[in-house]
Amino acid sequence: MANNASAKKRIRQSEKRKESNKYYHKTMRNAIRNIKGLEDKKEAEGALAKVVSLIDKVSKRNIIHKNKASNLKSQVTKSVAAIA
Repeated sequence: MANNASAKKRIRQSEKRKESNKYYHKTMRNAIRNIKGLEDKKEAEGALAKVVSLIDKVSKRNIIHKNKASNLKSQVTKSVAAIA
């Protein structure tokens, strides 16, 4: 357990960051799931830019690795392109 004030503060900061990171990661995953479930090509293309932007933001915050972000963007783009 924390013995001094700075250690206690560090614990509080890390908990706050953990909650924030969890929120952004879950939001990104939900956006990806939603765009993969779309049937309308126009609607999916419109949402694609927002999802790619969200993935980039999560990657920039180091919540996910930059290569994983690249793979996710590729996967989502392929999914949108495959909609007939």
